Amino acid sequence: MAYSQLAIVGGTVVNDDWSGPASVFVQGRRIARLAAATDPVPEGIPVIDASGRLVLPGGVDPHTHIQMSLGDYTTRDGYREATTAAVWGGTTTVVDFAIPRPGERPLDAVRQRQAAATEGVCDAALHACVVEWDDTVPEQLRQIAALGIRTVKLFTTYRDVVMADPATVVNVMRTLQELGGMAYVHAESNHLIEHDQQRAVERGQIDAAGHASSRSELAEVTAVREVLSAARSLGAPVYFVHQSTPAAIDEVRRARSEGVRAYTETCPHYLALDDQHYAGDSPELFVCCPPLRSPATVSDVVARALAGDVDTIGSDHCCYDRTQKWTDRSDVRVMPNGLPGVETRLPVIFTELVQRRGMPVERFVAITSANPARLNGIYPQKGVIAPGSDADLILIDPTERRTVSATDLHMATDYSPYEGRELAGWASTVIVGGTVVLDDGVFADNPLPGRALVSQPLP
Repeated sequence: MAYSQLAIVGGTVVNDDWSGPASVFVQGRRIARLAAATDPVPEGIPVIDASGRLVLPGGVDPHTHIQMSLGDYTTRDGYREATTAAVWGGTTTVVDFAIPRPGERPLDAVRQRQAAATEGVCDAALHACVVEWDDTVPEQLRQIAALGIRTVKLFTTYRDVVMADPATVVNVMRTLQELGGMAYVHAESNHLIEHDQQRAVERGQIDAAGHASSRSELAEVTAVREVLSAARSLGAPVYFVHQSTPAAIDEVRRARSEGVRAYTETCPHYLALDDQHYAGDSPELFVCCPPLRSPATVSDVVARALAGDVDTIGSDHCCYDRTQKWTDRSDVRVMPNGLPGVETRLPVIFTELVQRRGMPVERFVAITSANPARLNGIYPQKGVIAPGSDADLILIDPTERRTVSATDLHMATDYSPYEGRELAGWASTVIVGGTVVLDDGVFADNPLPGRALVSQPLP
């Protein structure tokens, strides 16, 4: 329901740098002011009673793949489906990737994706993507920046599909420096992966059950070191997506201590799932890149998240269904890689890090909302409850727990890797741009359309 004014009272407001009892007043699409919990609400303003609940800035998911086509497979969701699922899970801003199709220019891929963003029910930012460098790319990147996109995805793997060679990586990073931008890097060493995969073929273990050994931890940390060397030499910032190993995270931490502006993202599945799932009845449902790691590695990644060495947690949402995952399960080199997770991102993180291991809820807000907004150039429009910021708010009852069932979720797939798990951290009320879109299990019939966000130069 849309109101011209709204007050959220009785709850505990949480930002990444403070929390406490307060009232939040909304005017139109924005937060008008915060007030002491004891201050009266002016007559005539609708009130949401948040007693017993946490009032958080809406989640910002820095890593989603919506209607993505790679190889022979396309994910099942468009912007409407993906953002609806996101809102049900407490995420009110998604950041998608404009990955060029073969022969398509990065600039054209960006324009197409920005137009699609208005089909969603929450706002969307965007990462561009460069696969191959040529003389036209600098001007394309300048035009992309003028469209409000400052981050560019680079893959160091997937030869002949989206892989950028080392020279392209360096050239993009250098050009982005001039534009106030930053490279977002999928860092796995391709020659090591191809070696791992050839050995898996020789062992007869290139199927989904053998996925863990087809992309080694060494491949990840080697690529991270190489990209960090370039960033250090150029003085350029760099962000590593979906880091799954403690060694890779440690490399980023060391580089940052030396003055490199380097950032780590991990994902819920690298904190809550492990490679034992590849020994189960449906290993194909857990095939993602990088693979799920050993229980010991998962424990070490969790420890680094708790220690503050992880900057953001993105879902890496890839909404394939069971049939797609099943069809080519005999060869992980061609089957679709990725897990659906935009809806379960916040509950998995809240359960694993806040409830089970005592992470302060302020830190939870930092890694799920404030930091993703900062590192995408959309803070303080997003990621904080403050006057002038967008009125994207979620209310969470920390005592409420729900058991995950794919039939109860809203992603355009028929499975969840967290099926049967009991999770906390579900949003009971979600406000997007001042409009109550979700409340007590009821989703608004006609929410406002999402907007394509304009990113500011990164510091």
